[in-house]
Amino acid sequence: MTPPNASITVTVNGEPRALDAGITVGALLQSLDLAGKRLAVERNGEIVPRATHPHAVLVEGDRIEIVVAVGGG
Repeated sequence: MTPPNASITVTVNGEPRALDAGITVGALLQSLDLAGKRLAVERNGEIVPRATHPHAVLVEGDRIEIVVAVGGG
């Protein structure tokens, strides 16, 4: 069990970030103001399906890449 107020370090788009232990992909996206946007999330080289974002718990050392779709022409 993770102690209260514990933190983990994950890399998000090449930048190390200290996050609360137990944070999910969905909560990370909310904290980055990206919830609901068209985007793709990759964790350690594998796509994280949108349907699993609320349940996909991040762990120490995860490498996250977030790519936001940009419209236009």
